[in-house]
Amino acid sequence: MTTSTKADSAAKRDVTKLQRAIVDGLEDVKAHDIQVFNTEALSPLFERVIVASGTSNRQTKALASSVREAVKTAGFSVPRQEGEENGEWIIVDCGPVVCHIMQPAIRQYYRLEEIWGETPVRMKIGAAKPKPAELAAKKLAAKKAVDKAAAENTVLEKKPAAKKAAAKKPAAKTTAAAKPAAKKPAAKSVKTVVVKPSVPRTAKAGTAAKPAAKRAPRAKA
Repeated sequence: MTTSTKADSAAKRDVTKLQRAIVDGLEDVKAHDIQVFNTEALSPLFERVIVASGTSNRQTKALASSVREAVKTAGFSVPRQEGEENGEWIIVDCGPVVCHIMQPAIRQYYRLEEIWGETPVRMKIGAAKPKPAELAAKKLAAKKAVDKAAAENTVLEKKPAAKKAAAKKPAAKTTAAAKPAAKKPAAKSVKTVVVKPSVPRTAKAGTAAKPAAKRAPRAKA
């Protein structure tokens, strides 16, 4: 590969990177109807023309400022700017890429798409890179989501053990309930009344009746 070919490839990569930075800057401030055109065959002064709309002077100025900031952040030189005074049509000259920020009535009147739109460039519009603050917020939200999911999984893992403990409790209650039933007195049994033999009145208490003494037989004459 020759030196000129390498230089051409590097220049094309730079143009692609520059046009992406400009589109990202426009999308950051919600530009309308962004169009990118390849003008290599139409002008030796620049290779791309980008046209976008802003609904008010305030928005067009904000769009131009955002484009300048995005180009500087991407590592390119600070672009020149024209038309910021009235805000109806602001031109941001980034060298090989020229960006036209116009209000709808001005854009419709001048119809730059008919002049430079012979070769439109297909780009993924709506894929602006988030700002560092937005990236940090997204990372924090993702981390919180992961932590929350982990906590929920931990709770779910602990639940079966809790259920087992809860399942054991009724058995303990049943045992406790059975104890009073065991303590209940049995049905009263019929008492057996033992009738003691009556003691003769003549006999003193605590002594048994003495047997009558036998008479001695009479002697025969």
